[in-house]
Amino acid sequence: MSSSKDIDGKEIAATIRGEVKKRVDSLRSPPGLAVILVGSRRDSQTYVRMKKKACEEVGIASFGFDYPENVTEDELLQKIQELNRDDKVHGILVQLPLPKHINENNIIEAVHPSKDVDGLHPRNTAALCSTGTHVGAEKVNWEDLSSVPFHIPCTPQGCIELLDRSNVPLKGKNAVVIGRSNLVGLPVAMLLMHRDATVTIVHSKTQDAPGTVSKADVIVAAVGRAEMVKKEWIKEGSVVVDVGINSVDDPSAKRGYRLVGDVDYDAVKEVAGKITPVPGGVGPMTIAMLLRNTVNSCVRSQATKGE
Repeated sequence: MSSSKDIDGKEIAATIRGEVKKRVDSLRSPPGLAVILVGSRRDSQTYVRMKKKACEEVGIASFGFDYPENVTEDELLQKIQELNRDDKVHGILVQLPLPKHINENNIIEAVHPSKDVDGLHPRNTAALCSTGTHVGAEKVNWEDLSSVPFHIPCTPQGCIELLDRSNVPLKGKNAVVIGRSNLVGLPVAMLLMHRDATVTIVHSKTQDAPGTVSKADVIVAAVGRAEMVKKEWIKEGSVVVDVGINSVDDPSAKRGYRLVGDVDYDAVKEVAGKITPVPGGVGPMTIAMLLRNTVNSCVRSQATKGE
């Protein structure tokens, strides 16, 4: 059940999609997003369908490339190089995970950084991890993520947008990120640090995780363990962003299961100042950020060509 404390990811994502559509309408030619899907995982197929539908909604051209499970790594690398050279394509997304016989790092690194709208290329990661505090460093406006001149991973970027658009202050606040993955934990920690929060990362080897979390003003849970974060961990009035999405058995549900986050939502919302529900919180923001990254790539490409 929704609460007045909920941060409504669906509503905020819809607002951002509207902003993206206005930018697309102002461009001379539409941005293009290429999506590579390998195999027949139902979850991956669902995500890809959602991304293509969102592209259509805002006027981004989407190009789908589906491959069987046994596709070779060389075939994928050749397609990526072809897409890197294609001026109609401004973003390349390879739906992860890939089959075990394919080296994901090789695939990620093959995508040109300017078209890496997932923000996973090592050059984009390095840019995110540069504080720019030394003399002569190029300054980045971290208050406006849409203006950052490189691609930021979509889910971490979506987390910050949710906080910003919910008027949650970050400067000088204690922020705890639960989880240290390359996809969410580390990049969202860097984004929080760029916004002048004091950041602690809690992981599987952290001693007294509940005690560490209890000191936080802002908590981002991205660990992939159903309802791990309990009410007793949370300081009164803190803001909780739940990135997790886990299925738990529920005989009363139509499908026999229900989706929950990494946070015990019903209990935690009693003490949290604001909280993202699951579903309907962070999830819709990931696709909204993908669309924005693709448009940003197109705008930068057109500016380079003097269009």
